[in-house]
Amino acid sequence: MKSLQDALYNWLTIKIVSDARPDDTAAVETEQMFYEILTEEHALADIEITKDEIMYYVSYKIDGESKSSRFPQELIDVMLNQINNEPEKYHNYPSE
Repeated sequence: MKSLQDALYNWLTIKIVSDARPDDTAAVETEQMFYEILTEEHALADIEITKDEIMYYVSYKIDGESKSSRFPQELIDVMLNQINNEPEKYHNYPSE
């Protein structure tokens, strides 16, 4: 994934889902995949998430320099909200 911003967005969106649904193996595995993209392809370290009433903030270090990105909550929470609104469409299939 070329864009750091896209990788952060994808990781944060699925991270919120996997944190809310720790038994959802697909969400957990997808979050791990995007986390590896952040740490291996983009060389991020010390990744932390905070939020307020409007935004999610992702802080991290890259090449020892502290940086951050922010994302509107409504943009990040859309996947979790959709799952919660239509749970019958999002079954968890256990790994074998």
